[in-house]
Amino acid sequence: MQKVEVAVVGSGSWATAIVKILLNNVEKVHWWVREREIAEHLMQYGHNPRYLSSVSFDTKRLNVSHELNRVLNKADIPVFCIPAAFLERSLEGMHASLLRDKPVVSAIKGIVPGHNQLVTEFFHTRYDIPYKQCVIVSGPSHAEEVAQEKLTYLTIATQSRVNGAAVSGLFSSRYIKTDISNDLFGAEYGPVLKNIIAIASGICSGLGYGDNFHAVLISNALQEISLFLETVKPAERDISKSVYLGDLLVTCYSQFSRNRRFGQMLARGYSPEEAQMEMSMVAEGYYASKCVQEMNAPFGLELPIINAVYNILYNKAKPVSEIRALEDKLA
Repeated sequence: MQKVEVAVVGSGSWATAIVKILLNNVEKVHWWVREREIAEHLMQYGHNPRYLSSVSFDTKRLNVSHELNRVLNKADIPVFCIPAAFLERSLEGMHASLLRDKPVVSAIKGIVPGHNQLVTEFFHTRYDIPYKQCVIVSGPSHAEEVAQEKLTYLTIATQSRVNGAAVSGLFSSRYIKTDISNDLFGAEYGPVLKNIIAIASGICSGLGYGDNFHAVLISNALQEISLFLETVKPAERDISKSVYLGDLLVTCYSQFSRNRRFGQMLARGYSPEEAQMEMSMVAEGYYASKCVQEMNAPFGLELPIINAVYNILYNKAKPVSEIRALEDKLA
């Protein structure tokens, strides 16, 4: 067991899975949970009542609190796992000094709305965190399979070899394998974009399109992701790596994909608002769609799949009409 003190900020399914992963390698995890009643339930019964409730924790190895600064004060390495849409609000009152000279780890897959910033960019501009201090934990991964201890590969992206090795050591286990990348921004943008594509995949599934069409949809989507990345954050990268292509595939095809499920509900006639309420989980692609649309405005890139999702979500386009129009734009 490593002696390092680790804090997890967030209480959703991925945060819960990360706590499970970390307890393979550290004696105790400090865990920030916003709601006092959820924190008390965790400490009393040893499981999260809302997410991955089948995962049991030894409460002697948890320090659960609804006080953010108290949790961060104990951490050598904080791991943030809050939906990007709620990040700014959740961190209100956080003392930035508690992040100074620490690896700041983000397991968040989304863009901060209102700022159109990646999480690392948000930490950099809001809290003056150097990019070399930032670390990204990315997939392909679903929390449900981690909970079942099914073999999962994670990518640790950072500009610091030391931080990469430290975080990789914390996450590696019998059922978690890690790979270290220096493509900090690509490892963030990839998951943002694939969540939008997964909504498209869910819509197409809900409308009755088959595997043949999905293969074309996803291959075209990978080209859109590559074009966007090379325009917005150019770098030498292999788009076929698992952090890009693998994450795209699992999010578009998996039964656990909330963005895919969100798209299926849109195809059945739910409004975006109704679908979000019904799921009681955050589909990050909903917020990312608007952010990416705004970010692409100065570039004018041809992104037909991403544009189709935006039209359905924000311009009230009918899914069946929008996807039929998309058919002739794919090859």
